[in-house]
Amino acid sequence: MTKKQPSTARQKYGDELRRRRLAANLTQEALSEEVVCSPTLISHIEAGRRLPNPDDATRIDQALGTDGWFARWLKDLEHRYADHFAEAAELEQQAAEIRQFAALLVPGVLQTQAYARAVFRAYHPNYTAEDVDRRVVNRTERARILDNPAHPVVWTLLDEAVLRRTVGGRHVMAEQLTKIADMAEAGRLRLHVLPFTVGAHALMEGMVSLMSFTDTAPAAYTEGVLTGRLMDDPALVTEGRSIYDLALSEALPLQDSLALTRAVAEEHSHEH
Repeated sequence: MTKKQPSTARQKYGDELRRRRLAANLTQEALSEEVVCSPTLISHIEAGRRLPNPDDATRIDQALGTDGWFARWLKDLEHRYADHFAEAAELEQQAAEIRQFAALLVPGVLQTQAYARAVFRAYHPNYTAEDVDRRVVNRTERARILDNPAHPVVWTLLDEAVLRRTVGGRHVMAEQLTKIADMAEAGRLRLHVLPFTVGAHALMEGMVSLMSFTDTAPAAYTEGVLTGRLMDDPALVTEGRSIYDLALSEALPLQDSLALTRAVAEEHSHEH
């Protein structure tokens, strides 16, 4: 059977890494020891899901004797996202299942253009229209992973604060919450809301995204202001999933979550 050719620059990067590694008679585990990273990272890079950071690319060149080749190529593969999110964005596009939690903000892949625009304007008080437009386009392109009715499977857990905080005005919020409810009602995502009445819960400190794949190890991503952390350590990812499940057990059932989301959307649409 003919091997499928890489279709993106990242996949070509990964394919070349695999070719050079095999030519050097190194396993993924052996190369990871030289690079000082996990074998899972090497697997993700070779599959075209992730790119190494500059330091890892330099150590790959040193381990394979490629004279800076991988480090130079990396510079040509510019990220469209913040550095702390770029790797997670790559993985998100390949995930078979995504379990996401948001404490204050609608997750990026679910945002309407109007909601996203309001978010970017709030992040950057000295914004330019061109910069905001570019960011909105990037976010809209991310959301295309939801165009496939089957994959990825998306679990969305929202704190009630996400529904209540007015971002972009009442009409923007009504449209945003209606979109989420419509997607959940159509079966495109599984929606659960953690109501204020729950009080403290396991995920109240911030956002998390848990990503599973068909052919490699799962990963977890957490984010704060100007920071983000992608984790592929099996123990940490397992702990993250356990914490997610704990918070999920406190949430409203699907139908109650849908009803609350639509009720809050209606409240936004009638506010004066």
